[in-house]
Amino acid sequence: MKFDHFKLLVDMMFQPDGAGGVSQKYDSVDVKQLSPLVLAYVGDAYFHLFVRTRLLSYEQGKVQALHSFSAQIVSAVWQCRAYQGLEKMLTEEEKGIYRRGRNAKSHAPRSASVAEYHASTGFEALLGSLYLTEQHERLHEIAEAAFNIISRAMMKEIQEKKGNAD
Repeated sequence: MKFDHFKLLVDMMFQPDGAGGVSQKYDSVDVKQLSPLVLAYVGDAYFHLFVRTRLLSYEQGKVQALHSFSAQIVSAVWQCRAYQGLEKMLTEEEKGIYRRGRNAKSHAPRSASVAEYHASTGFEALLGSLYLTEQHERLHEIAEAAFNIISRAMMKEIQEKKGNAD
C-alpha cells in the first residue's frame, strides 16, 4: 500500500476527539447488520488464533512446523471440509449465517476452488457471528469440532499416501 493511500485510510477512519484521542464512530456492533464478509474477517482471525493455540498441544518449540500446520488447517480447502463434517450439528440460525457468508460476493484465491472458498467464507462468517455475539461456548465447540475433523482427515490422507507409496 502506498503512503498516500494509507494516509487517506487513516484520515477516513480516525478522527480526533478534541481531547487528544481518537473519536469512535460506533458505540456498539449490530451483528445482523454487518456484511457477511466483515463477519468472515473476524471469524478468520478467531480461527487462526484458535488453531495456533490448539497446535501447542502437539508442538511447542518449532515455529516453522506450527506455522506450516496452521496455514494448512485454516486454508479454504480444509475449512470447507470441516464445515461439511459439522453441518449436522448446527442450528438453522447458524446454517443461515453460513449461507449468508457463502453467498457473499468475493474472489477465490488460486489455492482453492470457488466452491471451497465460498464455503470457507461461510464457515468464517459463522465463527465471526458467534464471536461478536459473545457465544463463546458454542464458538469453542464448533472450532474444536472443525479442528478435530481437519486433523483426522489430514492424518487419514497422509496414511493413505503412505500406504500407496509402499
